Amino acid sequence: MTRYKAVISYDGYAFAGFQRQPHARSVQEEIEKTLTKLNKGQAITIHGAGRTDSGVHALGQVIHFDLPYQMDEEKLRFALDTQSPEDIDVISIEIVADDFHCRYAKHSKTYEFIVDRGRPKNPMRRHYATHYPYPLDVERMQLAVKKLEGTHDFTGFTASGTSVEDKVRTITEASLRVDETGQFLTFTFSGNGFLYKQIRNMVWNPAEKLATIVCQLNRLTSSWRKRQTVGRSNCSA
Repeated sequence: MTRYKAVISYDGYAFAGFQRQPHARSVQEEIEKTLTKLNKGQAITIHGAGRTDSGVHALGQVIHFDLPYQMDEEKLRFALDTQSPEDIDVISIEIVADDFHCRYAKHSKTYEFIVDRGRPKNPMRRHYATHYPYPLDVERMQLAVKKLEGTHDFTGFTASGTSVEDKVRTITEASLRVDETGQFLTFTFSGNGFLYKQIRNMVWNPAEKLATIVCQLNRLTSSWRKRQTVGRSNCSA
């Protein structure tokens, strides 16, 4: 078996997310269908470095998969790209070591969330920006967003129903910038991983509420660090 690493991009509007789902269209299913066809009907499973929610787009998501033969990387990229649906693009493919796993290899993730606050909205951006034509204190929001950087317990930003117990994550960059027209706000978050709907919840909090949650976040993180210290002391003993 030969293991391949691929970098893909996709328009997430018509997908229910990256991960295969029983009654909805997913990025994983579409790529697996194409790979299975290229592999003469033998099923192929792909693995992603992360998952995206419904309607979320990707510019450079890493996946990997195994094929029972070695193929020229560019020919495989071209075949997978041209035979996949139009809303999926295969940027690159390379052969990697057999023990490579895109989910566990050291990596970082960057998410961007775009808000259109124009009156009227730009209809060409309706699938790529959320319309919010109401007054915003952008300077205060920029200050509040920066406070999300660092290692914190992000319980307050997690959607209900998640099965993840460890809600501590590290954000290396949190920023908010305004384009030259003043119409579009772009929130950027980079880190080692994010919780279910964490990005949306961090964005959709007015500056006043966000400042309150950041204070709560700091208290939770302080409590988490104390637990970590106690745990290390017990281990040392």
